Amino acid sequence: MLRTQLNGALKDAMKAKDQRAVSTLRLILAALKDRDIADRGKGGVDEGISDDEILQLLQSMIKQRHDSIEAYNKGGRQELADREAEEIKIIGRFLPEQMSEEEITIAVADAIKDCEASSLKEMGQVMAQLRENHAGCMDFGKASAVVKDRLG
Repeated sequence: MLRTQLNGALKDAMKAKDQRAVSTLRLILAALKDRDIADRGKGGVDEGISDDEILQLLQSMIKQRHDSIEAYNKGGRQELADREAEEIKIIGRFLPEQMSEEEITIAVADAIKDCEASSLKEMGQVMAQLRENHAGCMDFGKASAVVKDRLG
């Protein structure tokens, strides 16, 4: 489903001659193809990675761009920071609406309760459950901080 949306968006961007969208979508599809190949090498399914894994890939691409923006701003390269921000908007079109900090806190509390976690040793279990239940709509960096705070 998401894979066909990405391909359709690439075709639309090419027709509209939107070079930034075309290059960003090609980067996404190339990363997707790399993940498919890597997954196949591990004995994975031939159809490629699932939509949840695609959402995780898109989130990691957005995180990389946020990190790049920070570095470009420190280096005084505003034009590059602006380009990264445009790419974030393009990638973000394929993600569901992100959870608020309050919603993340509630989801973390529920996951801790479900996993019966009581120490930082069980943080992996909690994060795995959050990834399973909230793929694509949760900032796992923020969630990780909340989990550490709760269990620490």
